[in-house]
Amino acid sequence: MSILCTICARGGSKGVPKKNIRLLLGKPLIAYTIEQALACPQIDRVAVSTDSEDIAETAKRFGAEAPFIRPAHLATDEASKLPAIQHLVRHYTEKLKFKPDFVVDLDPTSPLRTMEDIKRCIDLIMNDPECDSVITGYRSNKNPYFNMVELDGSGFASLSKKPEVKVLSRQAAPLVYAMNASVYVWKTDVLFRREDIIADRTKFIEMPDDRSVDIDSEIDFKLVELIMKERRGA
Repeated sequence: MSILCTICARGGSKGVPKKNIRLLLGKPLIAYTIEQALACPQIDRVAVSTDSEDIAETAKRFGAEAPFIRPAHLATDEASKLPAIQHLVRHYTEKLKFKPDFVVDLDPTSPLRTMEDIKRCIDLIMNDPECDSVITGYRSNKNPYFNMVELDGSGFASLSKKPEVKVLSRQAAPLVYAMNASVYVWKTDVLFRREDIIADRTKFIEMPDDRSVDIDSEIDFKLVELIMKERRGA
């Protein structure tokens, strides 16, 4: 069973400028994910899709493959991630004649994941014939049955999901999870049939809060830096 790891990293970032190559404790952010992927014994090749020459050069310097510069239409703020992953995998299957059985996508803005998190996702899809894809997330501290609302056309608020029985506390509400954009895994043939990240036969791996921070703002960056320092005992 062969596995291709994809890492998608756009050059443009409004929340944290150039965040994918910004130094985090002396190393570019994307380097943490590349090194983790290269160290995973189940992963055969590690490929980066980016629209940035600087990110591509950084990726290669840390051992990943960056076979092309991503087309502009797949690198806009409005472009979803899945077509970029499909585009990268298609390049490997058609141009490089490497067809993996599975595709693992690791987001470079989620550097707090562990090797165990990646392995759990891979093991799940490999050992469960009913599973076509795997996503990761954590127990949400906001709940659509209790404290998340939506506004109607007149600006009036109502619960996002109406519970069958009145919920008096978040702890009593049905358990919900928030995706953390850390690890995705697909069977390769299923990946090309998908139009959305989540579809039928998607399984879920839970990760703790302290490994689920996705860097999307300066506060996120500082939080990840703090957690990493604590892990190192600094």
